[in-house]
Order: sequence, then C-alpha cells, then structure tokens
Amino acid sequence: MADVTADGRPRPGLPYPAAWEADVVLHDGSTTHVRPLRPDDADALQAFHVGQSERSTYLRFFAPLERLSDRDLARLVNVDHVDRVALVAVSSGDDGDQIIGVARYDRIGTDEAEVAFNIADAHQGRGLGSVLLEHLAAAARERGVRRFVAEVLPQNGRMISVFKQAGYEVRQRTEDGIVAVGFDIDPTDRSLAVMADREHRAEARSMRGVLHASSVVVVGPGADAADTFAGRLASRVLANLLVGDPSVVVHAVGVPGDVPTPVYERLADVPGPVGLAVVAVPAATATDVTRDLARLDVHGVVVLTAGYAEEGPDGRDRQRAVLRAAHGAGMRVVGPSSYGIVSTREGGLQLNASLAEVPPPPGRIGLFCQSAPLSVALLAAVRRRGIGVSQFVSAGHRADVSGNDLMQFWADDDGTDVVGLYLESLGNPRKFSRVARRLSLLKPVIVVTAGRSGQVVPPGHAVRPTHAPPRTLAEVLRQSGVVRVENTHQLLDVAQVLAHQPLPAGRRTAILASSASVAALVAEAVAAAGLVVSGHVQLLAEDAPPDRVRAAVDALYDDADSDVVVVVRIPTVGGPDTVLQDCVAQRAARSRRTTVACIYDLHGLTPELTARDDDGREWTVPAYSTPEDAALALGHAARYARWRAGDRGRPLHPEGADTRSARRLVAGWLAAEASGDGAIALDADRTAQLLATVGVKPLPSTRVRDADEAVAAAERIGWPVALKTTVAALRHRADLGGVRLDVADEAELRADVAQVLALAAGFETTDGDEPLEVQAMAPHGSACVVRSVEDPLFGPIISFGLAGDASDLLGDIAYGVPPLTDVDVSELVRTARAAPRLFGYRGLPALDVAALEDLIARVSVLADDLPELRSLELNPVVVSEHGAAVLGARASISRADRADATRRLPRV
Repeated sequence: MADVTADGRPRPGLPYPAAWEADVVLHDGSTTHVRPLRPDDADALQAFHVGQSERSTYLRFFAPLERLSDRDLARLVNVDHVDRVALVAVSSGDDGDQIIGVARYDRIGTDEAEVAFNIADAHQGRGLGSVLLEHLAAAARERGVRRFVAEVLPQNGRMISVFKQAGYEVRQRTEDGIVAVGFDIDPTDRSLAVMADREHRAEARSMRGVLHASSVVVVGPGADAADTFAGRLASRVLANLLVGDPSVVVHAVGVPGDVPTPVYERLADVPGPVGLAVVAVPAATATDVTRDLARLDVHGVVVLTAGYAEEGPDGRDRQRAVLRAAHGAGMRVVGPSSYGIVSTREGGLQLNASLAEVPPPPGRIGLFCQSAPLSVALLAAVRRRGIGVSQFVSAGHRADVSGNDLMQFWADDDGTDVVGLYLESLGNPRKFSRVARRLSLLKPVIVVTAGRSGQVVPPGHAVRPTHAPPRTLAEVLRQSGVVRVENTHQLLDVAQVLAHQPLPAGRRTAILASSASVAALVAEAVAAAGLVVSGHVQLLAEDAPPDRVRAAVDALYDDADSDVVVVVRIPTVGGPDTVLQDCVAQRAARSRRTTVACIYDLHGLTPELTARDDDGREWTVPAYSTPEDAALALGHAARYARWRAGDRGRPLHPEGADTRSARRLVAGWLAAEASGDGAIALDADRTAQLLATVGVKPLPSTRVRDADEAVAAAERIGWPVALKTTVAALRHRADLGGVRLDVADEAELRADVAQVLALAAGFETTDGDEPLEVQAMAPHGSACVVRSVEDPLFGPIISFGLAGDASDLLGDIAYGVPPLTDVDVSELVRTARAAPRLFGYRGLPALDVAALEDLIARVSVLADDLPELRSLELNPVVVSEHGAAVLGARASISRADRADATRRLPRV
C-alpha cells in the first residue's frame, strides 16, 4: 500500500518521521536540535507554555492562558505528521529535552495549511523562528502543502517579519483587528538566497566562537593516566596552549604529569564561562564529559582521541551520543580524531590548541585538513616553506565541523586571503559547491582530495554511496571555481603564489633564464601549464655583471606584452646572485606583475625575494624547487583569475517550465504504485506528460507490431517517417540498420519493416510487445544525448554528449551538477571534445546550439526541483540549423532521498 493518496497527499497514520530530525546552527552560532513533536512531550510542552510571558502567550493564542488544559495538551501533542505537523526545537539538560520553540501547521485545504509559531522568551533573537520556518516548510512540501496562511495580531510584528525575511512573497490584509497573511512556500531565488545567507552567517559565527575563544579548558583522562595515549595527547596540547597567546585563559582538568598550571579534579570546579574545550579522554567517557561542559557555556569541543565511528556500530553510537550532548547544549564538535586547531590573533599571537609543538608562523592562509596524521606532514611542509597561516583546523572524522563551516568563516575573515583544503571525503557535495562558489568569488580556494577520484571514504567518515563517475567530482570543483591540485605539495605551491603575488592579468609569460637550454625547458613547462610564452625571453649568463643583471630585469618588466614572469637561475658554479634576487623582488613589487622564481638555494617564501611596492605593501616572489613546479603553480593562478573575472551567469528560469506541476504528477504516479524504494519506469505517455511540464515535447511516435500497423501510423503522422526497432542494442543504430530514415511511401515502409524485423530476429528480447516504432521525421542535424541521473551522494547529475559509439567508448561526455546557470550550460555543451560538430565543422552550417542549451536548461531545472526523478534519457536529440528535436525519451521515478538542504546540519 502506497503511503500517499492518489492526489499526492500522504496517508494518515504515517510513522514518526525520523528523517525530519536535524541539528541546526542558529544565528548566534550555537546549535539546537529540531525534531517532530511526540506524544511523550506533553510535560515538556506544558513547561514551555507555563514559562512563557503573558504577552507571548497572548500573541500565540489571542487570549491569556496560564496553563494548557488536558484536552488542549492532548490535541497539540498528538499529530499525524501529515495534515497536522508540529516541530520543536529542544535543548538538552539533566532533566531531558527542554522545548525552546514550537512550529506547527494544520492543513485547511488540498495544498494549504495554517501555520503558527511560538519561541521561548529567553531564546528570542537567536534565529529560531527562521530555522523552524525552513524546517516546517520543507516538511510541508513533502506532504503536498504548497501554501502557508496565518492569522497574526497586529502587535506581533516579529512573526510577520520572520515570514517576510524568509524571502517569501507575503500578502497580508487586516480584518477585525487581525492580520491575515499568506505565502507560497515553494522555493524561489530570493528565498533560497535568504536561507543560504542565514546558513552562512550562522555557521561563520559558530566558527568564530571556536577560533577566537579567549579561554580554553583541556580535559584529560586523569592524573594517573600519564602513560596512556589520551594522557599524552592532553599533556601535549596543554603545553602548547601555555606557550601561545598569553591573553588566553587556560584551565586543565585531569591532565597527567607535571603541569605548570593548576589542574582541577573536576569540571564542576572550573570557573566559567569557557569558550573552547579540548578533550582527550577515552571514547566511552566522552559523552559524560561533553554534558558536563554545558555548564561552562562552551562554544566548541575539539575531540583529539579516536574510538568512534571508525570502529563500527558501537563506535558510531558513541559518536552520535557525543554529538547529541554537544548540540543539545549549543556546542560545535571538531573531530573526533582531530589534530586540533591553530588560530592567529591580532599582533601575530596564536591560539595553539593543537598537537603541533611548533605551530606554523602567523600569516594569511587558512588551512583545513581532515586527517590527523596528514596534518603532521602538512604543517611540517608549511614551516619549511615559511608560509604563514591564519587558521589551521583538523576535523578528523568531521562528524560535525567540516570544510564547509570553515569556508563560511573564511569568507568573512579579513585576516585570510587564500584557503587550502585537504579533503578525504565530501559528505555533502551540493552544499560544498554552493559554499565554495561563494567563497571562490572572494578568495582563492585550493583543494586536494584523497585519491584521484575523490571518492575515497576513510573509516569513520559518514558518506553516502555514489554511483557517479569520478569525473563528477571534478565537475563539481570546476563549477565551484576552486583550484584542484594533485597533492599537498602542489597545494602549497599554488597557495604561496596566490597569497603573496597579485592575481595574474593574463597568460602571456615572460621568461628570464640563465641559459638557452634552461629557457627552452622553462618554455615547455610554461606551455604545459596552460600559459603562453609571450616571446620575451631574456638570457642572463651566470657571470653577468650587476649592470647587465639590472638591465635584463628592467627589460623583462618593461615588456608590455607579458602578464606574468618566470625567473629561473640554476648556476653550475658559485652561489646565489644577490643582485638578481633584489632586482626581481623590487621590480615585481613595483610593477605588481605576477612573478615566480626557481633560484638555487631559495625555497618557499624568503626575505631575499621580498620587497615593498610604492604603497608600502609587502610582496614576496615565491621560490620553487623546479621550473615545472613554478610554471604549474602560475598556470593554476592564471586559470583561477580568469574564472573569477568571468561571467558566472544567472539562475535558470526557462519560460513555461512548471516544476510544481511535475511534482504533482509524480506524486500521483507514486501513489498509484505499490510502496517501496525501487525505481518505476514511466511509459511513453507519462514520460511525455512529465517533460511537457517543463516545455519539452518529444516528436510523436507510435509502437507497432507489423507492416499494416506501421503504414496506418505513418498515414496518421504524415510522410516521410522514421522506422525504428525497439531492440535495445539496435534502437539508435542507423549504421547497423536498426533505424530507417526518410521513409517516403507505403512500399518503402513495408520493405523496411521486413528488413528491420529480420535484423531484430537475431536478438532475444525487445523493449515491450511491439517490436517497431514509427515516428515523424526530424530535420537533419547532429544527434546528441542528454541524460539526468539522481545520485545518492551528488544528487542530480546532468550529462551531455554527441550520440554514437565513439562518444561512449572514448568517454567524451560532459557532466554538470545542478543548480546550473546559463553559463554553466553553455560550458557543458562546449566541454565535449566532439562539440565542434555543432558549430560549423569543416564548412558545414552551424547548428542551433541555443535551442540545445534551452533543452538542457529545462532538463536541469526539472532534475534539480524533482528529486523523485531517478533517471531521464533524451536519446537522440537531433540538433538542426533551426531547433532541437527530441526523438526518444525514457524516464524512471522513485521516492525522494536527497541529502541536501540549507537547513540541515550533517549528522552521523
């Protein structure tokens, strides 16, 4: 039995919707838990009501109401999660969950519901109303509700403003002293932007509370645990904190060994409030420690120890328990298995709440690394190069805090110019893409993923499975504008040029080399990196006098036809040329022309290649071990600069596309099928109905069994026609005889039917009972294939390629991950290597690429707005000089299971 009715409404009596539970970050950076209301919440709801002020109660119920009657209480807590839905925000305490906010709706029509909110007086101003509205609207859309209405007292301006500030188009009128408001809850560009902005500000503030903590408590396993691993972790991080920023107040509890600071026996003895806790205790006791930290108003907990989700189901339960305790008390969690955090303060002082005995120098590069062991290697390389760091965060298993949270923070942080991320896994690629694109438009983001595919899932990481090709992640990163590199060595190579040199103005490259052979080597490396040698190549002999050195450097930077400079000096005898180093540093700073160098005995960021420009700003020419490293880093910088300066496009809104109607259709079809999670293949008629909602109309076709039926179909459609077999292996293969085109009359059609049936007889199965299909002829052009597949991890994935075996066998398929912009669609079409066939290849007329892009845009919008669309294939799509015709379409649908929304905080 399906769990929705024929009109798309879920049936009453559904089980408790656990999927609606989520931890959320509020406006003030703290966290809370949102879940559906349960019957056993009666006492908590009564306590919430009694604790409200008289004014709040009056605004909610339009009357003074000291207590809820037993009847009212029973009615409020007993909801069916369909027509009557209630969500509560709760905080955890010693006495269980305490309700701090309630949101509910009651359906009053097919797709309309009356909505009401009530936020605890002590928690108003934290953004609870906005968060609950986002959650309630999402739940309502799942239940077929598309519009909220409410009756509000005129003095309840706060509630009316919540509706308006959510980005919905609110209509209101006043009758008999009551303000009636109503608004559609389907997402719009504005409402999505508002949600994304709320999410950004909340997550950035939560990270600010962690990274800018002015007091820290280190919790160890106990004074008698000096020989344990947890004891050594606690002692190390405490020692590092005590030699860091002296303005940070440091407390210690249960840290073994001879510690030069008072050590408390119990957390209850620590004076609060405390901004940050670093916990190094066995996993079995971590939950109790986390609960005890709530009394200190801790913003964030860094968990150094392991023993959690990487150890299987029992470990996952321990990890969930720690998260529940932390989020219920408003705390973020970094880890488990974290290496810690380092944060640079004003004046270059550092909060070193990490295991790094020697922290990286202060600077303007933000680094994020999931793995604790790789953090050791990464920080060692940072120190060797002299790279300065604004913040460093190791998220370990990233059970809570992830790279997305840090990117939200770095977008607003004036002390960070460049961001580098080492990612072992992406738990939410769609959110990553949204957040990274926003940040990349402001600051460079450099990413290295574990493995080339980026789909490695280390033990302990909560990641959905994926069936997407490895290139999908590359497309997500490309669309986001991030610089993807192969390893941490390249990450630092690129970071040091982007942080210490201006963005390249272009790709034209001038070269200064110590010999002709070296110049040739550098020119090859420059071309391989995607740069262009401008023609200005200066050769400077090893024994050149200072005047000759200065003249050569001046000539190089005076060249108006170059955008970037590569300097390479590899002497066969002798030491460094101090004159050359000084001249390059001075001219690079004054000209602000992006420069990289490969100079013997210099590596990373050095004083020898540092100078100030005319405004007094300091610039450093980064030094590399090899010319190839220098050129590769410069090439990445140039590509990023070009992406950032380019037009990123506008959201897609194809004329006539109505995804709301598509959702209603699919809900009805799913209701008519047996319950289950399997995919349901749509027949041709339903596929055509679904595509029609977004303005896509396949050419009409008719399935037939024999020549008589084929002729009758052709008479109805109109000559000429196309004849196709329904055998899957031959369906689109005109070259093998499975498709006959431009069939002009009955005699030709009957002959073709006999030949196609004979050809198909060698195959065991056909698609359906009818072995043939007759279709109207499309104008001649190039055949393409457009597909959409719903992936458990990435969500909808759009692919495009020209039809044929060559495209499939050679992998000439371009991928895009919605939401796409019009520029994204244009790039998707042009990414395929065979795309020149669409633009007038070898003198042929150019085809109607605009019509093809419009078609892809409609598919993208449908796939993005309809998570129930399991798969869609348009094959072939014939692009002619005037238009794009869809000749074949297949689709399947299933229950929605997309793990992406701005309102959700990932949970294990």
